[in-house]
Amino acid sequence: MQEGHILSVLQVTPELNAGGVERTTLEIAEAINRAGGLALVASAGGRLEPDLKTAGGELIRLPLQTKNPLIAIANAWKLAALARKRRVGIIHARSRAPAWSAFFAARLTGKPFVTTFHGIYNGRNALKRFYNSIMTRGDAVIANSHYTREHILEQYDVAPERITVIPRGVDLKQFDRAMIKAIDIEITRADWGLAPQDARCVVIAPARLTRWKGQLVLIDAVKMIEARRPGALKVILAGDAQGRHGYVSELKGAINAAGLNEVVMLAGHVAQMPIAFAASDIAVFPVIEAEAFGRGAVEAQAMGLPVIATNLGGYTETVVEGETGFLVPPGAAHALAGAIERVVDLGPEKRAEMGRNGRTRVRAQYSSAALQTATLAVYQRLLRDAEQRKTVTKHEPVL
Repeated sequence: MQEGHILSVLQVTPELNAGGVERTTLEIAEAINRAGGLALVASAGGRLEPDLKTAGGELIRLPLQTKNPLIAIANAWKLAALARKRRVGIIHARSRAPAWSAFFAARLTGKPFVTTFHGIYNGRNALKRFYNSIMTRGDAVIANSHYTREHILEQYDVAPERITVIPRGVDLKQFDRAMIKAIDIEITRADWGLAPQDARCVVIAPARLTRWKGQLVLIDAVKMIEARRPGALKVILAGDAQGRHGYVSELKGAINAAGLNEVVMLAGHVAQMPIAFAASDIAVFPVIEAEAFGRGAVEAQAMGLPVIATNLGGYTETVVEGETGFLVPPGAAHALAGAIERVVDLGPEKRAEMGRNGRTRVRAQYSSAALQTATLAVYQRLLRDAEQRKTVTKHEPVL
């Protein structure tokens, strides 16, 4: 073990704003702190800084979101100096740009290097594939789904034994319908323009506002449903645009052109997703490109919601057709509309039963505790291997 700490880990990530990468970073910081270790996070920072502090982590502010090669080189030297000063045992990179700096810092200090594939990276040319390949250079490579693992093996020259599948986790204490107060649900629904006795089925699509998340496909599907059964739905697009003002304008235009201004709402960033899920009836994830995992679908199921998602990527692992929700082809508005109507027609009792199926499965396979335990096990294995190498080197005969 390391002198002074059971475990000392430097996680490296671009920013600390909303997203699966950031949430997983915080969960691992919490686990390291709970184990009595030192949880350092090098990042440009962001809105989740208070959450990191609550988790027991310490922010090291560096411009790690940059792709400027000169700044990346400077970051590498700063990370290496930090690793020496704070006696870091593991350096763990969670995104490509900062991973290059983290990789060289690990090599400069002789520390084990870990990477996590949080997404699927496009490699349209040799230069881009080389840039992406940094995520395969870890002494251990963590894939957030079996889909991601297969992608890594197909696209990169990586020994299978170096890859560990650790699905993203959900905090089952936070995403627990029993913990949500009725008044909070009422306030949220009122904010969405729903009266107390409004019988419309509430569909929530939680995702940042970007084209590949499929919000335009959902708007097309809702237009079809409204034509067949007007007044059946209230649809909430819950997500941060992150500066994509052109896309937001396009969404607003599509909503207006379809006559859905009273049906579809752009809710922006939602800080309390458990309450938002509790105020909804169905969660929809209409992505048009494969998503490596899709944490939102697991969170929704933890809250007891039926889930409709695209039959791509990680959703094929987290959503069980006909049992916890339904899967539809990518970009197929007609199929999406049919799936939504199918869940609406189930009625409250059958929807609740499907939701219970999802929650049971999430509790068994996708808890934050399981993610934390599995990740700490990877760290401890690498530290043991490093100690063994030191011992062997120390005792090698001098020729």
